[in-house]
Amino acid sequence: MTETRIPPQTGPQYEATRPDKTGWTKWSGWVVFAGLMMMLVGILHALNGLVAIFKDQVYYVGANARLVVSVDYTTWGWVHLIVGVVVVLVGYFVMTGAMWARIVGICLACLSVILNIAFLAAYPVWSVTIIAFDVVTIYALAVHGRELKA
Repeated sequence: MTETRIPPQTGPQYEATRPDKTGWTKWSGWVVFAGLMMMLVGILHALNGLVAIFKDQVYYVGANARLVVSVDYTTWGWVHLIVGVVVVLVGYFVMTGAMWARIVGICLACLSVILNIAFLAAYPVWSVTIIAFDVVTIYALAVHGRELKA
């Protein structure tokens, strides 16, 4: 009996039709993770802002320590609230694969890091936690963001 074998589909003639192996199935989880992390960080920013607006005595900075930017906690609260709402919205669009959302998401995560460094003296554990979330989000968007578009 003769054996019928199908030759492996390799070579230059098959390269154009072969799907990208690092596309949707392998790495899109990072993009969804980044979008969800952005939404979580946005909610945390909004909560932080609401606390600063309505009950700013929760934040205590000792006599020797000061905020990096010397403003009222109510002002900080509004900044955190606005940034939080924008981050939640952009996080949603990141999960749709929009390129503009990736770019804006990286910029917002960098802005979030700066805001939390400036707010570090008032609430250090909270700020460091959000900074860590932002760093992971920047990694996911910068390295694996294009896979969801495919």
